[in-house]
Amino acid sequence: MPHFTNSRETLVTEAIDGLLRGAGGRLARLDGYPHIKVVVRTDWDKSKVALVSGGGSGHEPAHAGFVGQGMLTAAVCGDVFASPSVDAVLAAILSVTGEAGCLLIVKNYTGDRLNFGLAAERARTFGLNVSMVIVDDDIALPDLPQARGLAGALFVHKIAGAVAEAGQDLESVTAVAKRVIDGAVSIGMSLDTCTIPGSPRETRIPPGYAELGLGVHGEPGIEQVEFRGARRAVEMMIGKLVPHIKSGPHALLLNNLGGASQLEMAILAEDIAHSEIASQIKWIVGPAAMMTSLSMQGFSISLLPLAKDIEHALLAPAAPAAWSGTNPFGSVEIYPLPNGLAHILPIPSENTERRALIERCCNILIGAEQQLNLLDSKSGDGDTGTTLATAARALKSALDRLPLADMTQLYRAIGMELSQTMGGSSGVLLAIFFAAAGDASASGSDWVDGLSAGLDRIRQVGGANPGDRTMIDALVPALANLRNGLDAAAKAARQGANHTATIGQAKAGRATYVAEEKILGHNDPGAEAVAILFEKLSASRQNG
Repeated sequence: MPHFTNSRETLVTEAIDGLLRGAGGRLARLDGYPHIKVVVRTDWDKSKVALVSGGGSGHEPAHAGFVGQGMLTAAVCGDVFASPSVDAVLAAILSVTGEAGCLLIVKNYTGDRLNFGLAAERARTFGLNVSMVIVDDDIALPDLPQARGLAGALFVHKIAGAVAEAGQDLESVTAVAKRVIDGAVSIGMSLDTCTIPGSPRETRIPPGYAELGLGVHGEPGIEQVEFRGARRAVEMMIGKLVPHIKSGPHALLLNNLGGASQLEMAILAEDIAHSEIASQIKWIVGPAAMMTSLSMQGFSISLLPLAKDIEHALLAPAAPAAWSGTNPFGSVEIYPLPNGLAHILPIPSENTERRALIERCCNILIGAEQQLNLLDSKSGDGDTGTTLATAARALKSALDRLPLADMTQLYRAIGMELSQTMGGSSGVLLAIFFAAAGDASASGSDWVDGLSAGLDRIRQVGGANPGDRTMIDALVPALANLRNGLDAAAKAARQGANHTATIGQAKAGRATYVAEEKILGHNDPGAEAVAILFEKLSASRQNG
């Protein structure tokens, strides 16, 4: 898997310098590349307790991204997933520690414990007051003699950092750090392992599965489970966390392991809001990428019980931009739609034949979802089938409230429903189509002329014509032949849809941005949807 790097030997030092160039002078590094890679605060005067953390790189923005007022004083960076050397840790301690002393915050991995621990011993020989805490928040592997450190370390950085910033002594800062460690619990899940730049990609997790409880370096978790969506993933993780959490309010840290999109992370936050522990979550940090595993397609959940002093420290200001802030985990506030946009519900009425026809149309589009998505991936973003199927499902659910006995109002109601449930330009165009059909029906046109009026309107508004490689290529001939029966309309639609495969340059829609060689030989997905619809309707009519 390619990465935007130059060489494996320089990727960490280049990344640190890139971070510093955008830090506005608030951060600096110690001279000592390539073996000593330490980021420090430039505003530090050694009058307060210093906080030093770090570990292997590849977890960005941790750890250097959390250096700043209210959090870390220095971060020691190793190579990717490799503990920094004793000399590097010692250099950080000596650079930032004054009479108030220094607290080392270390995740529970052997290399980190050994190197930070020996550096602490050597620093004490210089007369410095140094203490160390070990973060072991991972609850995934109950039989592991020493639990691993995960994103719960960020709670320690934040709360101990706030207490140190307030001027408390080393004993007090260490004590609160230990309390946070005792309470914090975490678990992670990923759909894929991470890939270290310059190394071959590991394919440990098979397609369709997720790994529960893996570590921040991609270490194996407790089990591989069948992936059945975000909600089920959250349920499994919460189920593992529940036996380890205390009663009362908690803070939630929802951490992106590097490869999940913001869209996915927001969905996970919503699923947690419907979980069995939702009532216990008072504050949320994130969702954001904070303690990552390079580009791992996963996330972790960390929970922390809230005593008053810990909550106060969690809410205290912090300068590092990588800290996403602590916000109330509240309800969804909903404002009414402004006048003119509120959905005006028509008076429902029944017509058995029209209900059956609409249901058939919806089922046809739902059934063609995967086929149309695959076709759209050749010339668009692969969502035509899903867009149409989503609208079809919404329309089916609205059947009981539609004015089925009144053709004019039915056209208009369908247009309104599609405008609110169908995304993209297709939703707008079809809403215009049915609204215009309703206007024509109100003027006395029959249903065929009403649909033709809708077609004329979307051609006028959308600007597409036959030959432009859109659904118009199938819809125009279909409606022109509709009075001759569904079979004639279906054959004309199919001929029009197939013709789009010979058009190398689209003049409307997303395919206008796609090279000719990519779309030749593939039908336009919108035109194909029209052809499938008429063909299936014709077949069902012929079959009785």
